[in-house]
Amino acid sequence: MKKNRTSGKNINREFSVITYTFIGLFLCIMGYFAYFQVFKSEDFINNTYNSRQETFAETVLRGRILSSDGEVLAETKVDAKGNESRVYPYDNMFSHIVGYSTEKYGRAGIESWANFNLLRSNTNFIEKTVDEVTEEKSEGDNVVTTLNTQLQEISYRALGDYKGAVIAMEPSTGKILSVVSKPDFNPNTIAENWDRIVEDEKEESALVNRATQGLYPPGSTFKILTTLAYVRENPLSYNDYSYTCTGSIQEGSNKLSCFSGEVHGNVDLKQSFSESCNTSFANMGLTIDSLDFAKTCEGMLFNQALPVVKLDSSKSSFVLNDNSPASEIMETAIGQGQTLVTPLHMLMITSAIANDGVLMKPYVIDHTENADGMVVKNYRPSTYGSIMTSDEASLMQEYMSEVVSSGTGTKLKDMSYSAAGKTGSAEYGKVKGESHAWFVGYAHRDDKEDIAVAVIVEGAGIGSTYAVPIAKEVFDTYFRY
Repeated sequence: MKKNRTSGKNINREFSVITYTFIGLFLCIMGYFAYFQVFKSEDFINNTYNSRQETFAETVLRGRILSSDGEVLAETKVDAKGNESRVYPYDNMFSHIVGYSTEKYGRAGIESWANFNLLRSNTNFIEKTVDEVTEEKSEGDNVVTTLNTQLQEISYRALGDYKGAVIAMEPSTGKILSVVSKPDFNPNTIAENWDRIVEDEKEESALVNRATQGLYPPGSTFKILTTLAYVRENPLSYNDYSYTCTGSIQEGSNKLSCFSGEVHGNVDLKQSFSESCNTSFANMGLTIDSLDFAKTCEGMLFNQALPVVKLDSSKSSFVLNDNSPASEIMETAIGQGQTLVTPLHMLMITSAIANDGVLMKPYVIDHTENADGMVVKNYRPSTYGSIMTSDEASLMQEYMSEVVSSGTGTKLKDMSYSAAGKTGSAEYGKVKGESHAWFVGYAHRDDKEDIAVAVIVEGAGIGSTYAVPIAKEVFDTYFRY
């Protein structure tokens, strides 16, 4: 009787398939395990719902948070009885970005994002052994930020008693240099004042970081987006654009005026931008295809989570579509209507312009180090990608420079650095004339990295009067040291 060789081959083939399938699955599991260990384990452990962090706190004294220039922004002090207290030497100044750490009310800011790092100790083996034997806590690692105390202090003072935000960044790296939000709070007394702050009788929303989470009408700063949309729709003829401003424009029953009824006369595209002519931009908006306009804004990260590293941020919104009425199109083109944006988002767009169209992901933690100052982990700059072409960026650099040389930003003219930007006065509320003061811009000098800044002063009025001087103080301070 002959053996069924075909049957034997089939069995061997099936066995091989099963074997290689299991080997493949095993390699996938090992690959994911390696990926998790290298890239995701820290995020998992640092999750606020992970109770393992509390175990670390039993054996590790929470590390310090430091500025880029070596100043202590947060540290844990231990009294003679062994009681621990978290101390913030700068009180309110860094409150939103450094945050707070409390036993009862949890954590916020860097205290939350870097909780695992602060509760991990990389002191040497001998010190750890001695600590275990003597039942002493080991010193936790320190988190060194990208924040600069001089820029933070000048931003904080320049904003004064106004509500609003000031945020600065290095366009070429994404390093966040300063973050100020007002109203603020004192993290040293957050626990005892918690109920009053949360009740918020004065409706100040002091716990909200306005720089990264506050949503505002962008006002004329949005004309950066309208200009890009117009140029993209008219790549060969945008230099031929011409409009005669009489102080107002009417489309059907919808009428829109320039700020304070100013008459700009005959303007081209660059003059429309530098003089911030509302009627010219409303006219532009009516010619731009609404779907193309939306595509441009979505490419600039509207209606999506911002690509940031360990920063809590809100989504900006753009709602124009092909069914939008003329009144909404006109309002949207000048940064009013239903468009809302965060200062961080406008800073990122401005930074991309300064960086020839390339957007770097904003980040605020530079590295972690052990208690002896040895680096444990570095956080490197990371590129999001190009959100505009280099030619588009070059054009916007030219237009934003014109704002400073002859437009609404002349307070930044003839400095030791060259500045460029866009002012804005964004109306809000139901009372006619109430407006937030905006400025977004950047400054350059050959001996230092560029710096970009976004400023919003709530309810102050004109951007050139209230926001530009704040930006100037930030730029002056940055290039002074």
